[in-house]
Amino acid sequence: MRVLVAGSSGLIGTALLERLRDAGHEVRRLVRGRAKTPDEHRWDPPAGTIGDGALDDVDAVVNLCGAPLLPGRWSGARKQVLLDSRVEPTEVLAEAVAERGIGVLVNASAVGYYGDAGPSPVDETARRGGGFLAEMCQAWEDATAPAKAGGARVVNLRTGLVLSGKGGLLGPLKPLFSFALGGRLGDGRQYMPWISLDDEVAAIRFALEHDELSGPANLTGPSPVTNAEFTRALGRAVHRPAPWWVPGVALKTVLGQAGEEMALYGQHAVPAALERAGFTHAHRDVDAALRAAL
Repeated sequence: MRVLVAGSSGLIGTALLERLRDAGHEVRRLVRGRAKTPDEHRWDPPAGTIGDGALDDVDAVVNLCGAPLLPGRWSGARKQVLLDSRVEPTEVLAEAVAERGIGVLVNASAVGYYGDAGPSPVDETARRGGGFLAEMCQAWEDATAPAKAGGARVVNLRTGLVLSGKGGLLGPLKPLFSFALGGRLGDGRQYMPWISLDDEVAAIRFALEHDELSGPANLTGPSPVTNAEFTRALGRAVHRPAPWWVPGVALKTVLGQAGEEMALYGQHAVPAALERAGFTHAHRDVDAALRAAL
């Protein structure tokens, strides 16, 4: 399969390129700057342009574009950057997929779609929640509509919190927990829908290769845990106590809406669509995922 990947320089994209190439797929990359290697092709999403040859004979497109949600508060200007960095590339790629008759678009999204979903499990049939992240995820997924209308199989990857020793969620947390400075956030009862990096990348490859998967797919581990449970598990993984507590009011005071939605909102999201299609997780509980990551 010949696969074109956008947003390939981040934690997930870097691992995905390696996995796809090891599996025998030919991979091309879209880059914002000057193309430096034969597999790179320049594009400019705000201008709506994709370099000549990038889409020639492509079988599938993977889009992982999106500016980091943290650090910092979400001002009005920052929210627009976060939204544009996701919606604009998706619109450009979805239209290109439709115009070229490309069969598959696998596009990033997030479990933030469900807002603050509470303790009850939510699968892909659940309604959109409230808040900025939920509204952004809705716009992000809606931007894939041209590809679907053009006949492509579209998969919206509602990714959870990716666990890796190379960055992501564990990047800032590992040093804190290693020095016994870790602790729960707020009341600790909010669910954290984690997934190991290995399973995240395997699920994206699965989405490319299996026609039975389409529409939204929760990329999460099969056993979500609360923040309090995750805190204890990470403490066990680094062999340190995690006795501290960060009050929710402190998070909201320092980070505003970003602190509330990123740290205090929770989703008990389960990977129903993936498992129904036959995907098998390598890491089925958070302790196994943390051991693999650390």
